[in-house]
Amino acid sequence: MLALIRPVASIGALALHRSLPLPLPLRRAPPIVRSLMAFPTDPAAVEEKVEAEDEALPAAVAGAGDRGDVSHEEWRRWGTSSPLPGAVAGVIRDLLEMEAAASERMRFGGVGSKLKGSFKDVEDKKHRAVYERLADSDQKLQYFSARQIGCRLLGCRGYLCQKCWLPTEDCMCTNIVPCNLWKGVKFWLYMHPKDFLRQNNTGKLLWQVFGIQAAQLCLFGIQEHEDIMWDAFQSSGKGKISVLYPNKTTTPKSVKDLEFDGFSLTTDLRENLQDGPFNFVLLDGTWSNSAALYRRLKERWTAVWGDEALPCIALSTLSASVMHKLRPQPAWDRTCTAAAAAGLLWELSSRPELISFGLEKQAEAVECSLDNLLDALTARRLRLGRSITRKQRHSRNCI
Repeated sequence: MLALIRPVASIGALALHRSLPLPLPLRRAPPIVRSLMAFPTDPAAVEEKVEAEDEALPAAVAGAGDRGDVSHEEWRRWGTSSPLPGAVAGVIRDLLEMEAAASERMRFGGVGSKLKGSFKDVEDKKHRAVYERLADSDQKLQYFSARQIGCRLLGCRGYLCQKCWLPTEDCMCTNIVPCNLWKGVKFWLYMHPKDFLRQNNTGKLLWQVFGIQAAQLCLFGIQEHEDIMWDAFQSSGKGKISVLYPNKTTTPKSVKDLEFDGFSLTTDLRENLQDGPFNFVLLDGTWSNSAALYRRLKERWTAVWGDEALPCIALSTLSASVMHKLRPQPAWDRTCTAAAAAGLLWELSSRPELISFGLEKQAEAVECSLDNLLDALTARRLRLGRSITRKQRHSRNCI
C-alpha cells in the first residue's frame, strides 16, 4: 500500500469514489550498492497484523504438498517468467533435507506460511546462525528474502491457487477478463517478500489482467529478479523510467510532466514499438516495507546513473480504492497497488498524444479485477464467520 495520491481538499472529496544451513552461494551486489535490511521499525508495521486474518493459512495444517523440490515450472506458475532463483532453491532444498532427517514433517500455518511445531524451533536456530555469519548486508537481505519466499512456496503448495493466490475453494480466476496493455507501457511490480503469495495482495491482479510480460514481478532482495529489471532499465534508458512514489524530500512530478517525445506515436506503434516501453515501477508492499523498497531502488539508481534523484511521480486525481472497504489504508492519501496502476492509466489516457491507445479500457479492466478480488475475499470472510468491516483506523484527518 503506497502513498500515491496528491493531497485533496477534504475527505469528503474522496467519498465520491465508487461505492537452516547456508543455501547456494549468495551473489554479492556491486560494492557501491549498500542494501538496507527489510525489518520494519516504523509503527506502521501494524498494517501486517491488521491484514493477518485474510492471508492466514489454517493453523498448523498446511503442509509442503508433494514434498519434493520446487521445479522451475512450478515456480513460474506463481506469476513470474524467471527461473527459480538459486538462493530460494537452496533454502527449499535445505528445508526438505532437514525434514528428511527429522522425526516429523514440516507444518505451516498462520500469517506468512510460518513453520510450526518443534521443527520450527530447530530450523529457527539454524537460520539465525546462518544469518549471523553473513557479514555483508546485501547477503543478509538475500538470505532473508529467500527464506521468506521458500517457506511461503512450501507452505502454500496445494492450498492456494497459483494464479490468483487465493485458497482453491475461493479461486477467482474465471472472473478475470484479460486485457492487452498498450505496448508503450510496462509495469514492474517491485514486491516485498512478505507480500509474495499474500491473498489480499492486489499487485498480482496486474499480471492476471495484462500478462507476466506486461506486468513483470521483481522480488525485493532476489538478485536474479533485480538484475533482470535493471538490465531492462539500462536498455530503455533513464528517461523511460518512473517510480510511482511521492518522494518526501522533493516535490514529485505528475503524469503531465512525463515526456513521451521518444515514441513514434502512430498507429504502427500498436504492432511494433521500436523505441521500447516506458517503465513504471510500482512498490508492492505495506507502507512501512515500501520505504525499504524505495531506498534500495535509489541506491541502485545512484550506482548506475550517478547522484541524480530517482524519478518519482504521484497521481493527481485518485480516490480510495474499493479495497479500502475491507482493507483500510493507514491514511487517506494512500491506496493499494492495483488501484494506483488503474489511476496511472486513467491519467495517461487524458494525454492528447496517447488518447488513441485505449488506456481507459485498460484502467477499467484493472478496476474490475479489484471488484472481483473484493467479492472473493468478502465471500470467504462471510463463509468463515468473520466480519467484513474493519475498525476505523484513522484517529485524525490524514490529509
